[in-house]
Amino acid sequence: MSTAYRLSVLGLSALLLLVACGTVPEAAVTESAPAASSGVLQINTSPDQKRIRAAKVESIAAQVPAEIRAKGEFLVGTTTFNPPLSFLADDNVTPIGVEEDIASLVADVLGLKLRIEPTSWENLFLAVRSGKYAAGFSNITVTEERKDVYDFATYRLDQLAWEVPKDSTITAITKPADVAGLSVAVGSGTNQEKILLGWDKQNRDAGLKPVQIQYYSQPADTYLALKSGRIQAYFGPNPTLAYHAAVSGDTKIVGTFSGAGPTLQGLIAAMTQKGNGLAKPISEAINSLIKDGTYGKVLARWGLSTEAVPESLVNPPGLPREQ
Repeated sequence: MSTAYRLSVLGLSALLLLVACGTVPEAAVTESAPAASSGVLQINTSPDQKRIRAAKVESIAAQVPAEIRAKGEFLVGTTTFNPPLSFLADDNVTPIGVEEDIASLVADVLGLKLRIEPTSWENLFLAVRSGKYAAGFSNITVTEERKDVYDFATYRLDQLAWEVPKDSTITAITKPADVAGLSVAVGSGTNQEKILLGWDKQNRDAGLKPVQIQYYSQPADTYLALKSGRIQAYFGPNPTLAYHAAVSGDTKIVGTFSGAGPTLQGLIAAMTQKGNGLAKPISEAINSLIKDGTYGKVLARWGLSTEAVPESLVNPPGLPREQ
């Protein structure tokens, strides 16, 4: 996860938690995420997640490094910062989210007992590097710089998204011309702002109407502006926008864009200690889960089906090094 991404999502946490609590009944989803009769996604935010489970695959479990296999434990670090990625349940203690669900599935396939430890973003990297944590599952984007120090096994696309009111006549935003003349909200100093400014320049150079870029300090203000029509679209991180759209029922996603920019698809991955041999069995576990369908069920549970990868890769090309 990039610094810009973290800055843009932190402010959404409180809003999304309020939205979730306002739409989720006590008896929420267990093994899948069917929509209610209203079309609103039902999310279980209780400590008792009744997670989707998977069976141990002996051939993959046998590849786990001997030290970890001997402990029988899959100790995973995460940062409980934002739904639906990783956040605290209603008890304000238990970490839940798509990151925990995927880590749980991987632990099942590897034949290990999952233990999740919430920590800070900075400590997560230190703990994985030292070997304290077997892996980090925390919306971590693969970058070339990080690959110098860690190994990665991918499991989600790193996506940005375009969110518009549910009744908007806008059906798709896929290219610069689609936003010409629109009033669009974006987070200041974020990667998505950089992309939007680039699109706006292309439009101006082509003689198209400029984008009216709006900035709001609070997510609640952004959504109020979207609801009132003061803005026509919101460009931000896909997981948080897709989750909001799914649990509120007031908006829709009309396009996604790689968080790495137009020339490279960004990828989210499990991060492991460099060279310890764990990334490969994690990747094979994820591919097994993709094949048997449980991976897709977990993403659907959290409204993130559009971030599914067709295959888990070990140390693929990452975001380029900063010049």
